[in-house]
Amino acid sequence: MTRPRLVVGSPFQILLLACSFALAAYAGVRLLAGDWFGVALWIVGAALLHDLVLLPLYALADRAVTRGLGAAGHRDRTMYVRVPAALSGLLLLVWFPLISGTVAGHYRSATGQSPDGFAARWLLITAVLFGGSALLLALRVRRATKRRPPAVH
Repeated sequence: MTRPRLVVGSPFQILLLACSFALAAYAGVRLLAGDWFGVALWIVGAALLHDLVLLPLYALADRAVTRGLGAAGHRDRTMYVRVPAALSGLLLLVWFPLISGTVAGHYRSATGQSPDGFAARWLLITAVLFGGSALLLALRVRRATKRRPPAVH
């Protein structure tokens, strides 16, 4: 019976890991210095929201896309929907207060700029992401059909 052995990375990897832990600890101390209860509540709430609400929703959406594209032989094509959808969803999550207009007054007073146009720009970015992904998929399918030898009857 072989004994499990401890795998240790190179000295550079260990140094990099130690530096990342030190930076995370510094950021944590600075972040929690003001309102530690509010920050901890936000982190726990975000984890629960993600695990109990968002994860089942996007897993269901992914399953629908996989079935909708006829995943029998083309499961790899779902990435051309997953990637732009994930990026668009991330942008929506980050910029939702400005896209929805709920913090328009705060944004205008803090920056002196108009919050108008965030929804239109998010929609434009989403269209470009999906359009670019569709173009890449079309080029990939075209290249694959050119490489395939013609069928002989």
